[in-house]
Amino acid sequence: MEFTFSNKRWLTEEEVKADVKYDQMNAVGFHIPGAFDKVLAIDECWLQDDISNRIRNAVRDYAYEHEFSFYNIRQQEGLLRNLMIRTSSTGELMVLLQCRVEGENDINQVNKLLGFVADKFPEITSLLYVVNNKCNDTINDLDVVVFKGNDHIFEEMEGLKFKIGPKSFYQTNSEQAYELYKVARNFAGLTGNELVYDLYTGTGTIANFVSGKAAKVIGIEYVPEAIEDAKVNSEINGIKNTLFYAGDMKDILTQEFINEHGRPDVIITDPPRAGMHDDVINTILFAEPKRIVYVSCNPATQARDLSLLDAKYSVKAIQPVDMFPHTHHVENVVLLEKR
Repeated sequence: MEFTFSNKRWLTEEEVKADVKYDQMNAVGFHIPGAFDKVLAIDECWLQDDISNRIRNAVRDYAYEHEFSFYNIRQQEGLLRNLMIRTSSTGELMVLLQCRVEGENDINQVNKLLGFVADKFPEITSLLYVVNNKCNDTINDLDVVVFKGNDHIFEEMEGLKFKIGPKSFYQTNSEQAYELYKVARNFAGLTGNELVYDLYTGTGTIANFVSGKAAKVIGIEYVPEAIEDAKVNSEINGIKNTLFYAGDMKDILTQEFINEHGRPDVIITDPPRAGMHDDVINTILFAEPKRIVYVSCNPATQARDLSLLDAKYSVKAIQPVDMFPHTHHVENVVLLEKR
């Protein structure tokens, strides 16, 4: 879960009608649709273990008590920006605090806050922070600092262990991720003889998950740190038939790459919400795998991409998986077979 700090607390309709004047307008919680600069204060989120609530509320209360500034997205100022909390099936716990830092005093404040968190919550196995003075919240190009513990946690699935760093993509709902990957593996119809390309592989979760039923799996991912984790994940699980490449998908997955590494029998693709670049789709059409398993968190862009793949492929099966409880979002898996 990711929680945002804001100096503009969203007031509910009831609060507005009550015309109550609040002394404290700083809040940490979730963004409001249609109001990018406002945050709904969250006291209790039911989607994650209660340790998440206790950590978030303790950070908030400490910040209130010591008069820390909360981020103002319009003015691009304020110390506290974002709090990411990752819980794992292995019992490990990662906390990453994202801050905007103007000087040494700000760093001292961050260190005092994290020292308080470390003392209060010894359960945290990976306590990290990142200084982000950019206009956006992405941290892929920033240095993450380990305050205490490890720079990673592990997730476990079917006896396989997966190393996850602060920049690594891993499905936000780890229990349902297992259901999702089982659907993808089933759709892939592997017999043990196939060359599989796993596009947007992240930390190599799908690649390693299906490797036992494939001859070879090649994973491609944009984030270099994630690819390093993917290689480690293969190594710690004793998997010898995977190969990973880091770089922009449209630059890596080319006809030359296909000619060098071989035409895949199966392509599994799990792109970000924006879907696949036209160049990637054209390369897939050039590669002509027997089957494509398309995993998507955005059925709208998935439908757009399917229409482009329709030149050579027909849809054989569709299975949505509810990864995001209490929201309208869904993860959708589609099996395509070559005409």
